[in-house]
Amino acid sequence: MSCPYGRLEAMNRQARGQLTKSSIIDAALELFEAGGYEATTMRAIAEKAEVSLGSAYYYFDSKEHLIQGFYVRAGDEQNAVVPGRVAGVSDLAARLIIFIDAWVEIMAKYRAFAAAFFRSAANPQSPLSPFSPESAPARAVGIDLLRRVIDGSDAELPEAIRDELPELIWLYHMGVVLFWVYDGSEDSQATRLLVRRTVPLLTAAISLAQLPALRSMITDLMALVGDLKLLLTAPAASAS
Repeated sequence: MSCPYGRLEAMNRQARGQLTKSSIIDAALELFEAGGYEATTMRAIAEKAEVSLGSAYYYFDSKEHLIQGFYVRAGDEQNAVVPGRVAGVSDLAARLIIFIDAWVEIMAKYRAFAAAFFRSAANPQSPLSPFSPESAPARAVGIDLLRRVIDGSDAELPEAIRDELPELIWLYHMGVVLFWVYDGSEDSQATRLLVRRTVPLLTAAISLAQLPALRSMITDLMALVGDLKLLLTAPAASAS
C-alpha cells in the first residue's frame, strides 16, 4: 500500500517547483520591462528570482524557453476572462472578437518588451515560434479555448471543417498577433479595428462553406492546411 506521507511530500515538491517556476517568470518579466528582452541574461533573471543559476536552467533551458512559460501564463489569463465575457453571447463573430480583444488587453501590460520576442518568433527555427515543439503547450491552450468559444455559438458549422476550425482561427489569430507587433497606434486601436473588420468576413466565409459548390474547395483548403502544418512543425532536416 502506498504511503500517504510520500504522496504528500511529492505534492509539496510539485507545488514548490511551480512556485519557483512562477517566481522565475515574474523576475524575467520585470527585467524585460526594465532593460529589454535582448539585454536580459539568465544570470540576472536567476538573481532577481533569488534562485541559483542552475535552478533557473533546471526549469528553463534558455531565455527563449522561459518565454514559453510566459505564453502559457498569458493563455491562462485569457482562459480566466473569456468564458465570462462570452457568456450569453451567441453570435460567433462577437465571441471571436471578445476572444482576441481579451488577448490584446492582457498583452498591453507587456507591450514594452513583448514585441521584441514576438519578432524573434518569426524565425521558424526559434523555440519562440508558435509552430515549434516548445510552443505546443501554449498552442494547445489557445486552440482549446477557441474550440469552447466556437462551440458556444449558434453558428451552423459545416461538418467538413468543424473539427479543424479552432486551429484555422488560431492561425488567423497569429496573423493578428503579427499585425499587433508593428501596431504603433494608441491602445492598439489599429489592431482592434482590423479585428472588427475582418472577423465578420471570416465568419461569413465559414457560413458559405455549407454551399455544395464550395465543398470541394473547403476540402482542398483543409488538406493544404494539414500539409502546411506538418511542414511547419517537422524538425528541420540536418544539413548534408
